[in-house]
Amino acid sequence: MARGKLRIHLGAAPGVGKTYAMLSEAHRRVGRGTDCVVGFVEHHGRPRTEVMLHGLEQVPRRELEYRGGVFPEMDLDAVLARRPQVALVDELAHTNVPGSRNPKRWQDVEELLAAGIDVVSTVNIQHLESLGDIVESITGVRQQETVPDEVVRRADQVELVDMTPEALRRRMAHGNIYQPDKVDAALSNYFRPGNLTALRELALLWVADRVDAHLTQYRSEHRVSAIWGSRERIVVGLTGGPEGRTLIRRGARLAEKGAGGEVLAVYIARSDGLTSASPKELALQRTLVEDLGGTFHHVVGDDIPAALLAFARGANATQIVLGSSRRKTWQYVFGPGVGATVARESGPDLDVHIVTHDEVAKGRGLPVARGARLGRSRRVWGWIAGVAGPPLLAVLLNTVDLGLANDMLLFLALTVAAALLGGLLPALASAAVGSLLLNYFYTPPLHRWTIADPKNIVAIVIFVAVGVAVASVVDLAARRTHQAARLRAESEILAFLAGNVLRGETGLEDLLERVRETFGMESAALLERAGEVEPWTCAGRVGRGRPVERPDQADVDIPVGDHMALALTGRVLPAEDRRVLAAFAAQAAVVLDRRRLQEEADRARTLAEGNRIRTALLAAVSHDLRTPLAGIKAAVTSLRSEDVEWSEEDRAELLEGIEEGADRLDHLVGNLLDMSRLQTGTVTPLIREIDLDEVVPMALGGVPEGSAGLDVPETLPMVAVDPGLLERAVANLVENAVKYSPSGAPVLVAASALADRVEVRVVDRGPGVPDEAKERIFEPFQRHGDAPRGAGVGLGLAVARGFAEAMGGTLNAEDTPGGGLTMVLTLRAAGTRPELHPAAEPERQAS
Repeated sequence: MARGKLRIHLGAAPGVGKTYAMLSEAHRRVGRGTDCVVGFVEHHGRPRTEVMLHGLEQVPRRELEYRGGVFPEMDLDAVLARRPQVALVDELAHTNVPGSRNPKRWQDVEELLAAGIDVVSTVNIQHLESLGDIVESITGVRQQETVPDEVVRRADQVELVDMTPEALRRRMAHGNIYQPDKVDAALSNYFRPGNLTALRELALLWVADRVDAHLTQYRSEHRVSAIWGSRERIVVGLTGGPEGRTLIRRGARLAEKGAGGEVLAVYIARSDGLTSASPKELALQRTLVEDLGGTFHHVVGDDIPAALLAFARGANATQIVLGSSRRKTWQYVFGPGVGATVARESGPDLDVHIVTHDEVAKGRGLPVARGARLGRSRRVWGWIAGVAGPPLLAVLLNTVDLGLANDMLLFLALTVAAALLGGLLPALASAAVGSLLLNYFYTPPLHRWTIADPKNIVAIVIFVAVGVAVASVVDLAARRTHQAARLRAESEILAFLAGNVLRGETGLEDLLERVRETFGMESAALLERAGEVEPWTCAGRVGRGRPVERPDQADVDIPVGDHMALALTGRVLPAEDRRVLAAFAAQAAVVLDRRRLQEEADRARTLAEGNRIRTALLAAVSHDLRTPLAGIKAAVTSLRSEDVEWSEEDRAELLEGIEEGADRLDHLVGNLLDMSRLQTGTVTPLIREIDLDEVVPMALGGVPEGSAGLDVPETLPMVAVDPGLLERAVANLVENAVKYSPSGAPVLVAASALADRVEVRVVDRGPGVPDEAKERIFEPFQRHGDAPRGAGVGLGLAVARGFAEAMGGTLNAEDTPGGGLTMVLTLRAAGTRPELHPAAEPERQAS
């Protein structure tokens, strides 16, 4: 089954006449005998639009209930069952009422199209997904109902329904769009002239871009190479020189003279990579082009004029802007130049502008062939063979007579050897010296700098030409070998770099340090700023070089986007090093973004943990605080009752209940406050040296007498702790142990010394804790096993561990031999170095 065709009426704002135009199209089709029905059209109480519905078949709507209301929606199944040729579906971006088959109306339209039904629909420009942020910045209203751009771009026809802002506001004032009570508010807010003008421009530009895309597609399909000047497209040819900025501004001025003008700046680089423009200058020119509303393009081509013309014709450009040549007069012997060649071959449909600038005839710095990358020892032996070799060979040949042909072959072999060893220059020296010696010693007339036989002249010329040719091949091979080795090294560096960054193994400082080491620089820094006028700030820096506050203070700076740059100090790098450095700079920006995202994730995780604790705290308050309060209130109410005569025993029992409830509340509130202080990091211990037997016995005062035993030898060394925190930690441990110990099995609190530590063990004979739960019991609001709600809020062990770590100690759980659980509190002996938290100031005692 063939897919249906989609036609969309696109408008800049509500009220421009999209629905009216759609209904008019429907009447035209019905008049031609087309089976056309109204799937869903909303006239919004507009009389002229409502009248247009007369005479069109309407598929009954489906009514859905949602939150106590009844809402009409398009009955998709009924339209599919009706199977018309054309269906009218208004408001493509509409969100369907929950309970519909599809969440969005454009998805209903997709089903109709898939069923072979043509659809005519409407949409406003502000409902396109990609323009949401732009529309919000213009109108101040965020559109909640959007449609993907691709749905509209796939439409077979998009018809722009246009109306000037003044005409639209007149329609609004006459009550043709909204009810009279809403007109004033609409005209003062969304329908302001500036808003409507901006939305209209968005709609016109969007449709123009779509028309341009269709034109490009048509030219490609029909292989149209001729330029169609539908609108001005200015191609600016850049060489990477400083004159590029002048050319870009000139091109922008030319584009402004024509409606819808466009600037395309293009830099053409050779494929061999032997010549390269300044990356810094190209980055500045790229920024300038984008600031002026144009685009920057990087094209590879060995024939620069041909590549430039091919790019211009492919972009359907109408004009090319080039700068006057920077070459000096004598350099024109190499050819007419890019400008003259482009102007000659551009043809009648492409205008070429040659723009003067300050760099004219100052020299273009034509690339000079690089010396062979053969190593110092090879070059030395090459010069020896090229300079000293011919005289030595002449001495040997003077002792024997081999004939001129053999003599020339031997000298040629020596020239080839010099070329193989040292490259081009030693070979030229060997050819020059050898030709002179051949002329003087072996070419008649002998011992004179003349040649009698013209054939000998040809032989010597061939001799020199062969030597130069062989040397050139060797030199070229050496350079290609050097390039291959360099590219291999670059690829290895980039592969290693990308792998580390993708795996998240490299931090920003590590990456900058690798940049500094790789390129032998003194320092490396990543600078950023929030805007064009904002000051630069350093996101990361390594090395001992001079501090760099701005990119222009560095020896090398590589821009990363508009507001970030990698700055290095130490030396100026060649262009080939800058290519790899640009990759490092981009990766540095990625690492910085990842670090910030990780920090945001950590903050979000902390907030989530805080929310979890607050939720648990509310749950604890709802029960564990209410229970003792209810007991206290009941006891107090009973004591104050005048209807009951209480005995002394009953009165004592009620008072004891009040006291137990108050103690329980005091302990619970104390743990909640302690946990809050630990979570916010405000626990600052006051460390001092003290004996355990001064603190630990005080921690047993909160448990019933006889429920805990104490074994703290007097010979133990002193410990460096906060006495208040230690007492609270041990008290919580003992209370927890007593809670789970069976009757008749008292808890044992014992202390012992081990190297530079002192261990306090709280041993119980209770049910114990499995290994997988030994860490979980130290988390806040955790109760192990089937402990009842009244057994506490689960903060005692968490508070005890927090206090222990704040004092530089540890708290862990172990199995008690024979059954039970042992809490091991490890403390620092006096005189040892703290590992976690230093001692706080005396005035900030936390206990």
